[in-house]
Amino acid sequence: QVQLVESGGGLVQAGGSLRLSCAASGSIFDIDVMAWYRQAPGKQRELVAVIASRGSTNYADSVKGRFTISRDSAKSTLYLQMNSLKPEDTAVYYCNAYRVGAIYWGQGTQVTVSS
Repeated sequence: QVQLVESGGGLVQAGGSLRLSCAASGSIFDIDVMAWYRQAPGKQRELVAVIASRGSTNYADSVKGRFTISRDSAKSTLYLQMNSLKPEDTAVYYCNAYRVGAIYWGQGTQVTVSS
């Protein structure tokens, strides 16, 4: 089992920055991929950014150039640095971890961007 706990969400003005963290614990040694998803009210959950165990990353077009995903293996923590935030970035952000045969989710952290 893997436990994921997000933190770092909050209220920020448009143009501001936030850094989300996701602390992973449990059987994390064979986690292949970690990612951030988000879900805005009335919308489906969408992939924001993903990082593989070897460090390759990929981003949704809507956040490219503004968000950066990173992973500190020593601290078992996943990060999402979010810059130049826009009101449309408002959502609950979820941490996700994948290994063959299992997917794990955190409880989510709210990010609200005011205009």
